[in-house]
Amino acid sequence: MRVLIAVTHLLGAGHLTRAAALARAFAAAGHEALLVSGGRPAPMVRAEGLRWVQLPPLHVAGTDFARPLGPDGGPADAALFAQRRALLLDALADFAPDAVITELFPFGRRALAAEFLAFVEAAQARGPRPLVLASVRDILVASAKPARIAQAHARVAQLYDAVLVHGDPALVPLDASWPLDAGTAQKLRYTGYVDEGMAAVPKSVRSGVLVAAGSGPAGLGLLRAAAEAARLQPALGWRILAGHGVPEADLAAIGHDLPDDTIERARPDYRALLAGAALSVSQCGYNTAIDLLASATPAVLVPFEAGGETEQRLRAECLAGRGLARVLPEAELTAASLLQAVDAQLQAAPPAPHGIDLGGAARTVAIVEDLVLQSRMPPDRARVPSPVRERAHPAFTLLRNALDEAGTRFQRVRFWWRDDDAVAASPALDRLIGLAEAHRVPILLAAIPAGIEPSLGARLASAKTVRAAVHGLAHHNHAPPGEKQAEFGPHRPLDALRNDAAAGLRIARERLPGSALLPVFVPPWNRLAPDLAAALPGLGYRGLSSVPGPAIPGLARADATLDPIDWRGTRSLRDPEVLLRDVAAGLASDPARPIGLLTHHRVHDDAIWSFIGDLLSILAAHPAVTLVDPQTLFSAAAVDSGAAASTLPGSSAVRNG
Repeated sequence: MRVLIAVTHLLGAGHLTRAAALARAFAAAGHEALLVSGGRPAPMVRAEGLRWVQLPPLHVAGTDFARPLGPDGGPADAALFAQRRALLLDALADFAPDAVITELFPFGRRALAAEFLAFVEAAQARGPRPLVLASVRDILVASAKPARIAQAHARVAQLYDAVLVHGDPALVPLDASWPLDAGTAQKLRYTGYVDEGMAAVPKSVRSGVLVAAGSGPAGLGLLRAAAEAARLQPALGWRILAGHGVPEADLAAIGHDLPDDTIERARPDYRALLAGAALSVSQCGYNTAIDLLASATPAVLVPFEAGGETEQRLRAECLAGRGLARVLPEAELTAASLLQAVDAQLQAAPPAPHGIDLGGAARTVAIVEDLVLQSRMPPDRARVPSPVRERAHPAFTLLRNALDEAGTRFQRVRFWWRDDDAVAASPALDRLIGLAEAHRVPILLAAIPAGIEPSLGARLASAKTVRAAVHGLAHHNHAPPGEKQAEFGPHRPLDALRNDAAAGLRIARERLPGSALLPVFVPPWNRLAPDLAAALPGLGYRGLSSVPGPAIPGLARADATLDPIDWRGTRSLRDPEVLLRDVAAGLASDPARPIGLLTHHRVHDDAIWSFIGDLLSILAAHPAVTLVDPQTLFSAAAVDSGAAASTLPGSSAVRNG
């Protein structure tokens, strides 16, 4: 592919940093990438190995984004804009891309709308027409004027094929900052966070406070407060890094009388310094947040909020809500308040593993590959998975071929997903729900009633893709020694089994939102006494999910069989080739039988998460696959429970294509 990325950063260098990282990711995958930059050159952004076109640069004074300034510091005039537009269109014509990506526009950069629209409309007029994609960070700043938001949505609808969201909805979905309409929501493709930083293993012994204040003058207040704090408590071991956009005179004044090496310019080894620091103090821009997530460094965040900016504050609050940082509002920043926050965070427990997706560079490439391949396919051809995914798991070719074959026979392959053992909100559950929302795949979440914590109910209340089921009572093993584990096996009196099953449904109804819960029984360890199965309808259950078994009068039954965990061995990922060969064989012999994925989010490692993500990417995109909502799968249960019919947009059985 040939991919052209157009970006103009006006204040800090975060937009340019992310765009350059994406260009390098495309190049690393064997594609040609051209980066057209319309902001000031940024020394910390690596340009080596990239094809780069530099437009006459623009910047802004303070946060006045409506009045861009030219290279001479004066207001940008019509002649400058005409020169920039001509160079941008020349780059488009010379490069002849298969895909063009506009960074932030049409959700921002309204002052540059004429130049971006000229570029996009010229791309639309080319033959063959390239894909037109928008690229946005995890959080946007929405206008207070509804007409401007509606205008952005109209431009997405008329001119754009997809919107690449470089974030993880498990941390913050885009609609937390931007009011999406239905059309724009359907075009979102979450990529995960774009992390191009060098891997830095956290040191076993950390020391010192590392302060960083972005790339420009917007961090001057934080630099001044940190310098004064270093004078008051030098024993904490301060290292203060100032961006290259901070004027030299300001830097000299801030560092006056501080010990040597306390304050210096930003360094390319920042990630390594961060991994060895006891504490980070910083703003909360996109790349800074990724550095913190990658290095697992405790943090005090002072988000930039001047000019009504809300992006950094929202991101900082989301990180703090996950126990990954402490927030000090910019309006409350003084040397004394900073020292107080630093002391409190140094005494706090270290951040727990977060599970937030940092693989956004490679996944962006994979998404664009898929979109370009699909745009070139005749309408009757099935979607082909990206080369990136097939390189990761060649066995997925088996699945793709089986789905393609089903498509040629005009057969629909139904897919549904069940996850077991939920008790509370957690980073792992957020990651699970994030995957489901990113791929628009519904989940049946089997919750252990006796263990349900209030946080689970609160989390499910906002999870549009999740329905809950009753996972036994307490997940206790009552089998005699030497027999397979079971809570509801044939080892106990039927009355005891009935009482526990009834208690499970009652407790689940008390602790979970009614709109989320389906009266579906999921026996722990998938083992169930036949007598109890027959009694479930009399206890109020209308559905059963276990391992494949006979139909039960009065129950809608759907069983999950695709379990990727090697329970008897490594407890990591089973051999993908074996897993997918079995699925392919099942499709060949009985395409009417649904594919039922069974996962256990609380025990997944990276290999399992990666497999699930790749599997969903293929199944959710293939036109032969129907994604089945549990509310439809257990339709009798849904009607009986009175659950609200708030399924995924469009219908309760979501079809691809």
